[in-house]
Amino acid sequence: AADERQEAEDAGGARGLEPFGPKLLEAIAAAPRSDWRRITLHNVGRAYRHPHVLDQQVSFKGYPGSIRQLAVTELGHDKPTLLLTNQTHETPTRLVDRYARRMLIENAIAQAIDLFHMDALSAAVPLKIDVDLQLTVMAATLYRLLADRIGQGHQHQASRTLFRKFVHGSADLVIDERTITVQFGRRANNPFLVKQGFAEQQCPIPWLGNRELRFTFGENGSQNVTSKNAVGI
Repeated sequence: AADERQEAEDAGGARGLEPFGPKLLEAIAAAPRSDWRRITLHNVGRAYRHPHVLDQQVSFKGYPGSIRQLAVTELGHDKPTLLLTNQTHETPTRLVDRYARRMLIENAIAQAIDLFHMDALSAAVPLKIDVDLQLTVMAATLYRLLADRIGQGHQHQASRTLFRKFVHGSADLVIDERTITVQFGRRANNPFLVKQGFAEQQCPIPWLGNRELRFTFGENGSQNVTSKNAVGI
């Protein structure tokens, strides 16, 4: 669908247009308002759940006959989102919903590359690659669990945003015979963690002599960087 379409006339006289080129945008803008219809999606955020769709048949060089083109507006982009498909019997709602699900998968892969460096595997040895991928899946899942627990609008934030707000930072790490205490200094996002009970959490760690992991969120934290990923322990 992303292949460049050259202006050409086929046997029926129809003309192809370059995607996102001026002529294509002009053609979409010139369509009568009565040709647009509003649909309701199920796999996107509430703000973009009711876009407008222009359903047309277009042709371009190298493709026999015509092909279905959906122009979708009000999805949070400046320009229309274009979908090309040879499925003529599916409803616009089902086609755009399917695209939205695909974008969720692609966004998840992009996050895995951006934060977890999934494209920089440690070795070409299959076993090590399997371990890298498994650790990536585990890390991504833990970030989603953290987002769900924090809530308060953070459920759909990217892993890198969660890392910046809640994980990446300095803290004092105090270890005694019974406890491991992570002492955070003053941070703008601490109230979100306190509200969700992280300050009362006492989690025993079997492989550290059953010491209890605790978090404190005070204002007098030391500047010594003894643990940069305390929440991730």
